Amino acid sequence: MSPVWSLGAGLLLLLLWVRHRGLEAVLVHHRWVFVCLFLLPLSILFDVYYQLRAWAVWRLHSAPRQHAQRVRHIQAQVREWKNEGSKRYMCTGRPGWLTVSLRVGKYKKIHKNIMINLMDVLEVDSERQVVRVEPLVTMGQLTAHLNPMGWTIPVVPELDDLTVGGLIMGTGIESSSHIYGLFQHTCVAYELVLADGSLVRCSPTENSDLFYAVPWSCGTLGFLVAAEIKMIPAKKYVKIHYEPVRGLRKICEKFTEESKKKENSFVEGLVYSLEEAVIMTGVLTDEAEQSKINRIGNYYKPWFFKHVEKYLKADRTGVEYIPSRHYYHRHTRSIFWELQVRSDIIPFGNNPIFRYLFGWMVPPKISLLKLTQGEAIRKLYEQHHVVQDMLVPMKSLEKSIQTFHVDLNVYPLWLCPFILPNNPGMVHPKGDEAELYVDIGAYGEPKRKQFEARASMRQMEKFVRSVHGFQMLYADCYMTREEFWDMFDGSLYHKLREQMNCKDAFPEVYDKICKAARH
Repeated sequence: MSPVWSLGAGLLLLLLWVRHRGLEAVLVHHRWVFVCLFLLPLSILFDVYYQLRAWAVWRLHSAPRQHAQRVRHIQAQVREWKNEGSKRYMCTGRPGWLTVSLRVGKYKKIHKNIMINLMDVLEVDSERQVVRVEPLVTMGQLTAHLNPMGWTIPVVPELDDLTVGGLIMGTGIESSSHIYGLFQHTCVAYELVLADGSLVRCSPTENSDLFYAVPWSCGTLGFLVAAEIKMIPAKKYVKIHYEPVRGLRKICEKFTEESKKKENSFVEGLVYSLEEAVIMTGVLTDEAEQSKINRIGNYYKPWFFKHVEKYLKADRTGVEYIPSRHYYHRHTRSIFWELQVRSDIIPFGNNPIFRYLFGWMVPPKISLLKLTQGEAIRKLYEQHHVVQDMLVPMKSLEKSIQTFHVDLNVYPLWLCPFILPNNPGMVHPKGDEAELYVDIGAYGEPKRKQFEARASMRQMEKFVRSVHGFQMLYADCYMTREEFWDMFDGSLYHKLREQMNCKDAFPEVYDKICKAARH
């Protein structure tokens, strides 16, 4: 039988099976079939299109010329909204399913959608060591653009599809953040279109109040149209050291100790149980031992978190050299460990046979997963799945992991240290000095008995507030308005909303992101 006939027969049998089981039942209980046959090929087409587009725009040097025209179009839309009587709040016209956040943005259906088609790298200024980009530039796009020029940015948040705008208006972090802080702390200027249609540039020395208020504001002060980000010289490899640690106290002590060392370019921890973890430290280098190079980003390689777990199981330390861009996006292929723990996506994705045959198509786009998940699956995940990042002071790490264990019991946990400067804005330390914090990421199905999403997350949020921590706003938030503004400092934010007449133009950040306000 020819391959064409075999493929045709296979598709016919698949269609008959779908018809027999029902499309909804297949999408809910056998979604991996749909993901493998449709979403993976579509994801490849998305990537190819955007890569070709970015290459063409840069080769033709058309981005700077078109940028000014596109910004004027955004300003015209805002002024049109004003002329119509400012009857509705404004928001970006980007469909909610295109965002990496798992939250469903229902507000887009009732707000005035402002179309913002800004997705290009505008300028690489080697003298100032600054790259100027539009807000929809992704991390994968930016590193692919800068690395061949010998540059990178200080903080490269993990996933390829995270955008500059999302990382500024929300937040972003990476294992270099113990040196450089959050993504916002590597930015030197923002350009925004405000509620009156004016274009404003802000920096630490120019419209500084606005500069410090923009991060974490989730687009409720204006529309971001460009950002300037610091660059640092890129090196070829990251020399990474793996060290398994047992015992919660020892894990916390070791992680804290390594996070305080500025000679470590990168620090990261993966906690596999309450008493077991692997602490990783990395140093940028141009030299490597050829026998120890691990191109972990190649499609046929094991998923990074499973590779790291081998050192724990073998109870041995190890040293490897990972190409820098592979390291920056080491968790992309498995979306951390979401592809494994979410049995409906590709639970067998780390199988060697699957990796060698189909790994080049992984991962599926998060946006396409959101678009096709349906209401039944969304509700199922909401009640039986958590995706949360809590930022707590390093001194509270041990107590925090114990709380995560009791309230959620989700493993692995991701540990990422960061320095939090005492800048104005919604997020800063309690004292007058910069303080070392840690991001604890929990992604998976809670194993705690009688887990109930709302009650359990409210308990977690209460704990995080008690240690002067913060919750990343991409995830589900169950706090009341009073609790939210107890966690975040809203003094500068509310002052600017009043001064810039934002109250009729944009919803308050709490109303935009918190479930208690949206339901």
